[in-house]
Amino acid sequence: MRRGYLLLEDGTVFPGRSVAAGGHAFGEAVFTTGMTGYQETVTDPSYAEQLVTFTAPMVGNYGVDEGRLESARPHARAVLMRRLGGRAWAEWLTAHAIVALDELDTRRLTLRLRDSGAMRGVAVADEAELPVDDALGQVRAQPLMEGQALVAQVSTDESYVAAAGGRVSVAVVDYGAKRSIVRRLAAADAAVTVYPHLADPDELARHDGVVLSNGPGDPEPLTREAELVRGLLGRVPVLGICLGHQLLGLATGHETYKLRFGHRGANHPVLERRTGRVLVTSQNHGFAVAPSDGAEATHVSLYDGTIEGFDLPELRARSVQFHPEAGPGPHDAWPILEAWVRQLEEKAA
Repeated sequence: MRRGYLLLEDGTVFPGRSVAAGGHAFGEAVFTTGMTGYQETVTDPSYAEQLVTFTAPMVGNYGVDEGRLESARPHARAVLMRRLGGRAWAEWLTAHAIVALDELDTRRLTLRLRDSGAMRGVAVADEAELPVDDALGQVRAQPLMEGQALVAQVSTDESYVAAAGGRVSVAVVDYGAKRSIVRRLAAADAAVTVYPHLADPDELARHDGVVLSNGPGDPEPLTREAELVRGLLGRVPVLGICLGHQLLGLATGHETYKLRFGHRGANHPVLERRTGRVLVTSQNHGFAVAPSDGAEATHVSLYDGTIEGFDLPELRARSVQFHPEAGPGPHDAWPILEAWVRQLEEKAA
């Protein structure tokens, strides 16, 4: 096996062993605390342009299954692990041209990112092909995640029917939508059509409801997407998820900002203000809606007080920052999608 390394923009080097594709990958180094769901993580479009560190001590130990994919291809730029758990995982990463390192001190790396924040970096499969001294300048020349509008590179080019024959019709605006969202909507008996990120709001409004999906990058430069959301409010029921939640926030006068190291994992506690119940949730985002005491803020993070949900009944809109489809993750938030579809059925009856 080749010896490789991860280099962060502050000059910190983490040596490791290359276990997948050759070459190197630039991106933002982040970490996820999920103990399972490595395939779901790597194929989640919200991880576009990121080098993903798994805090779990072993990754790949339960094999590879095409049914676990959240999109047609990986979107994470590189995979960083303490220990590779199986050859099938390494072979899958190699087949998809993903740089992956194990024997990496992921504990030290996670603490570095937690204390200093997510950083630009490069994962290098062979240190002989790209020496550290040559790589550092290239890392620092990479764009910051702030200001990056990435949805265009992960959204569908054309609309398509993802699930037919439901009791209500739902449009999903694809900012990087996970397959689990479509599967959960279909399981709730919704017919689902997926649309590009800049779809015609009049066409979207013909459906019984509209889901604003998850997606990568900074929400602030997505001015056209926020304007599209603004054009839907009050016309049709809207449910935002993750980036969709942030866009709903921007469309209604809230601010977003970049988190120091993001919320990524399947164990994030969220307070449901109305009931006092705490949901354990699956999350993956590096940006957030700024804290607010407004009545429209229905859920808050128990980590940092960021807004994790909106309810705007006068605009027929609501949203959650976390992932109610739980792919992967706990099922505490599963009822959110089913309840929303049920409300659409009641209004359509």
